[in-house]
Amino acid sequence: MQKRFKLVWVLLIALAAFGVAAQDRTSGGIKGKVRVETGAPSGVAVIVRQDEREVAHGVTDRNGEFLITKLPPGTYGITLRKPGLSVGTIEHIEVKAGKPRSVGDRLILSIDEGSIAFIKGSVFNQDDRSAPNVRIELAKIEADGTARKIDGRITNEIGSFTFRLTPDVAKYRVTAKPNGGDAVSKDVEIDGPAVYRVALSLKPAANK
Repeated sequence: MQKRFKLVWVLLIALAAFGVAAQDRTSGGIKGKVRVETGAPSGVAVIVRQDEREVAHGVTDRNGEFLITKLPPGTYGITLRKPGLSVGTIEHIEVKAGKPRSVGDRLILSIDEGSIAFIKGSVFNQDDRSAPNVRIELAKIEADGTARKIDGRITNEIGSFTFRLTPDVAKYRVTAKPNGGDAVSKDVEIDGPAVYRVALSLKPAANK
């Protein structure tokens, strides 16, 4: 009797496993890999849509990979979202039963320029002409008044430069360091996502 009970139990487990496997063969999925212009590719929300309805969702792992399963065969679209990055979409993804549909590994989310702060500047020489190839240093001014260098640039052919920053409230110091001249600095206060412009006019080197 005990052996018969064990046999029935084993058969029930096998039938249940077969049912799950059969159910998996009737559905499909979507998988892919997301790359980002800045930051980590993890934590990107993946929203699966069908006929403008959200039907499933997931999130990318630390490598930017995602896998959405148990989708009935059909046509889907996905939306990719992460704060600070542009929203990405892919449409007309045909999902068939049996295995996930791959959308590739070239999904790149760029920076959302509406959610960051820009410091854009121009450097002019003593004749009020654009000054190319001038070293620009960006420092963050700490609460105690000290300036901590965080980035650097060289002005382009028209004497311009750009720094991209988080929109947090902060104060920065932009310094132009020309060859054969004195350094010139200006402070810029950031209080949100916007474009902050600064002009730096170089002075003749001081006689020593």
